[in-house]
Amino acid sequence: MDAILPMSAASSAFPWLSLITLLPAAFSLVMPLLPGDGTDPRWPRTIALGVLFADLVLMLVAFSRHFDGQLSELQLVERLSWLPSLGLEWSLAADGLSAPLVLLSGLVTLLSVAASWNVNRKTKLYFGLLLVQASAQSLVFLSQDFLLFFLAWELELVPVYLLIAIWGGQQRQYAATKFILYTATASLLILISGLALALSGDQFTLNLSELAARSAGGSFGLLCYLGFLIGFGVKLPIFPLHTWLADAHGEANAPVSMLLAGVLLKMGGYALLRFNVQMLPEAHLIIAPALIVLGIVNIVYGALNAFAQDNVKRRIACSSVSHMGFVLLGIGAIDALGISGAMLQMISHGLIAAAMFFITGVFYERTKTLSIPNMGGLAKALPITFAFFLASSLASLALPGMSGFVSEITVFLGITQSEQFTIGFRVITIVLAAIGLVLTPVYLLSLCRRVFFGPRIPAMAVVGDMKPRELFIGLTLLVPTLIIGFWPRVAIDVYEASTDALARNLENVSLLASTINLPFG
Repeated sequence: MDAILPMSAASSAFPWLSLITLLPAAFSLVMPLLPGDGTDPRWPRTIALGVLFADLVLMLVAFSRHFDGQLSELQLVERLSWLPSLGLEWSLAADGLSAPLVLLSGLVTLLSVAASWNVNRKTKLYFGLLLVQASAQSLVFLSQDFLLFFLAWELELVPVYLLIAIWGGQQRQYAATKFILYTATASLLILISGLALALSGDQFTLNLSELAARSAGGSFGLLCYLGFLIGFGVKLPIFPLHTWLADAHGEANAPVSMLLAGVLLKMGGYALLRFNVQMLPEAHLIIAPALIVLGIVNIVYGALNAFAQDNVKRRIACSSVSHMGFVLLGIGAIDALGISGAMLQMISHGLIAAAMFFITGVFYERTKTLSIPNMGGLAKALPITFAFFLASSLASLALPGMSGFVSEITVFLGITQSEQFTIGFRVITIVLAAIGLVLTPVYLLSLCRRVFFGPRIPAMAVVGDMKPRELFIGLTLLVPTLIIGFWPRVAIDVYEASTDALARNLENVSLLASTINLPFG
């Protein structure tokens, strides 16, 4: 077995990333050994909270002290030969694309455990699965070996499936099965495309940096790109591969919905940047207009579909489809500002959507219903809850001063100034995408009106408002949206060097690909 590579300027003498990745999974093995029959959540919950808090502290220390956002190359590199016969390496590293999403994952997962305060059934399994999920999420963002990435991508499906199937609503088996069928089938395309790239060169390699250096083009590159696009597009999700999302959110409990919206959807956007844009730039230049069209469809269709939902969580899920369309627009912009906007939108939406699903869970615990027609007048009974839900809704509809506004306007500016497309194409894109911006406040504010105002339902006249623990979780999610809204550089400085490098590479490939008939102006 090879030793860890000698430390370079981008490496760390301490295995920060391995510790961040393995710590939660290691403690998940402790859960079955705890005393009790699984109905008492105190020990499992306490251990999960402590471990994930320690993991978040490790992330903050590693990225604040040993990570330089001004560098675009990989940092904190750890590389260990794991299974030489398969070419599999334990290869971890961070750059501007992964570091902010790892932090987002750590924060949302910790808060989802804190939101699971009232889970009292099979608690050892429940909190153990959340710990495994935390490790799998970090490994997806930090892996620099394709097979390791794929194993992590598959591993994170298992806890989500079980969390929905065991602790979900009445249709939980249907929703969990639909989720696993969609995502597992899409994973086959990811595996085939990745292995095809690994075998395409003179020497077999699974290292992502070496695969990116090959820059496969032609029909082969297009086929691999399409395989990745469909595989990752299910998780983003891209229309028409999105239909699992509303069912999963509708049946999952609020903490699991926080993970689905706050972290899992971001895996799709991250993977598109890491694989489709970074590894296959020639194919991306050709398919970028189609991505923009798909992004517009996501934005408008998701917003229109939200109007048809009478379940609060399903309406927010459709809203997520719409908002992730801006990620597609930014990725397809072939512009540094557009790609930066896509990254900022993932961070912003991760915080806002997690907040909305958490607060939805707060009033579900009081009312025992998510049916919009069966609610009304909750503003007087739950004034603090109403204030938090309204604040998260305003952030979601891109109110100036909140992170949603900064991220979406950045995507718009990226499309506007992109010289890769004709002026007509850019104008049509902006106009159609703006329809989604108009529809979003309508369906979100109408949701607030129907749930919190109108006639008060007698059965809901006396319910308790948010407790201090719930206030803390809500503030922890909403305060960063305000900070990023007023001071976006706090997030942009972490990833800007990496997104600029992606854009420069696309520009260089565009200049060199003069023999390709690109549909650009």
